[in-house]
Amino acid sequence: MSGGVDSSVAAGLMVEAGYDVIGITMKLRDTAPEEKHSTAASCCSPSDLNDARRVCDELGIAHYILDYREVFRQTVIEPFARDYVNGLTPNPCVQCNDHVKFAPLMERAAQLGADYLVTGHYARIVKDEDGAFFLQRGVDHSKDQSYFLFGLGQAELSRLMFPLGGMDKDEVRSRAKDMGIATWDKPDSEDICFVPNGDYTKIVEKFAEPESVKGRGLVKTSDGEVLGEHDGIHRYTIGQRRGLGLTSSERLYVTGLNAETNEVYVGARESLRASGLQARDCSWATGVVPDGSITCSVCIRFRHPGVTAEVIALGERAIVRFESPEVAVAPGQAVVFYKGDIVLGGGWIGEATFPTATAHA
Repeated sequence: MSGGVDSSVAAGLMVEAGYDVIGITMKLRDTAPEEKHSTAASCCSPSDLNDARRVCDELGIAHYILDYREVFRQTVIEPFARDYVNGLTPNPCVQCNDHVKFAPLMERAAQLGADYLVTGHYARIVKDEDGAFFLQRGVDHSKDQSYFLFGLGQAELSRLMFPLGGMDKDEVRSRAKDMGIATWDKPDSEDICFVPNGDYTKIVEKFAEPESVKGRGLVKTSDGEVLGEHDGIHRYTIGQRRGLGLTSSERLYVTGLNAETNEVYVGARESLRASGLQARDCSWATGVVPDGSITCSVCIRFRHPGVTAEVIALGERAIVRFESPEVAVAPGQAVVFYKGDIVLGGGWIGEATFPTATAHA
């Protein structure tokens, strides 16, 4: 329970359904000084822990606070910083789900005698006649969080419940108000929880190895023409247009990042159009690795509408070929494979592929 309205309603619904419920809040980090007076919606702050405790009191259930700060730092924050200095665009929410919220939390829940772990994610789990479990998008596609959950396997899905998967946000707030939950109108958390005010460069420079954070370097076109200098590649992401500090007669976008040479490459939007990608560290939520190639919908970032593609599974790798070119395929981001609303699996973008050599990686 994060202290937000979603996890609060999830707990309330389980109480209403007659389950014996306990609330668990994970303390993931210490509040940064700049957050203490910030009005931006975040999560994992002391006030959130107090809200979670208050909701548990209102629901009449026990509440536990578990200290996972060290695990969170080692498996989420430090890899986040390391990826940026290596020219990648990380997705820490997926890493948090894979390494913090589900694996160790499910183990601790079992130690507390719980049969199921329940969260406030907007996603659904269905079971077929053969006993296989399938992860599906939430009914409210505008709030769907299945993209962040592709790493869940059959063992995890069999012990999870997502009671909000069939609801939209307005319905959740209405149920919270009806339940008497004081935080029913609490704003949703925004951005990355450990990045105060969206300034991720400070996090990178604080947690990355000092010698890995390189300073100024060259900004070049794909033809090698030097257009200027940058202040560190960790300040840039693939597809970025604003904040380049360049003067040009055409709009320029970041098309590549080279950590070894400390160079940022820029070009026209057309040069971002990738024909596919290569994925690494793939896992399959269905428990079945596709035999040969499959045609499915592929999402290359959160809230991406998806593109039809051919996916060729090669063990823990996959080759993805888009039906039509996609812009800004960023190495380090998660790529998730869907068949309708069902999550087949996913992995991590290793590199984009292009019809011609138009972008640097």
